[in-house]
Amino acid sequence: MKKHLLSMAFALGALFLIPVTGNAQEKNFIDQPYLETNSRVDTLVVPDRIYLGIVLQESDSKGRTSVEKLEQKMAAELQKIGIDIKEQLMLADLSSNFKDYFLRSTDVQKSKAFTLVVYDALMAGKAIKALEGAGISNISFRGAEVSNLADLKVTMRSKAVRKAKEQARAMVEPLGQTVGKAIYISDLSTEYTPYQGGPRMMMEMAKSDSSEPIDVPFNKVNVQAMVNVKFMIQ
Repeated sequence: MKKHLLSMAFALGALFLIPVTGNAQEKNFIDQPYLETNSRVDTLVVPDRIYLGIVLQESDSKGRTSVEKLEQKMAAELQKIGIDIKEQLMLADLSSNFKDYFLRSTDVQKSKAFTLVVYDALMAGKAIKALEGAGISNISFRGAEVSNLADLKVTMRSKAVRKAKEQARAMVEPLGQTVGKAIYISDLSTEYTPYQGGPRMMMEMAKSDSSEPIDVPFNKVNVQAMVNVKFMIQ
């Protein structure tokens, strides 16, 4: 019985000690002279991966060209302008190469969808012109992205922390004090604004009657980071 009572007393004592220890740690943090600052940095980046959708479809006519022949023409035209079709051209739906559309009871119209990735707007224009010249005009913009976005976010966080220290130094040096080590850092946000200019770019390319592709500039995407840092004041 005594043993049981001692165990209960020890457990209760531990419960009472936990908030005391926590309060002591909090007090130690608050009692230190510190400066708190927020900083934000951002940058504009041109997308370097542009995705175009291409749909090959048999025409509804007696002399229609098969999807297989259209695919061969597409591959030949893309290779002529320097596109590596093994690396840059892929089926849009890998689970099914063909989709069948039943027109009458006996007629089947086949189609096949692809995604083409290019690395700048000029090559996108060249691809569109080449495909249109081969009679392939069902082309759409599917998206654009920055390939090294993860690395860029890390770089932006580092810049935000350095800027926070510069801000802290600017505030304490007039007082004859110096910035000490960071005692708290919070990553508030690392934002990426998705690319929104694709439809406009496609419209500009489609309106051009020139035999040469036009280099329509892509809208840049915004990448930003924000941090909150507490520095000791010495």
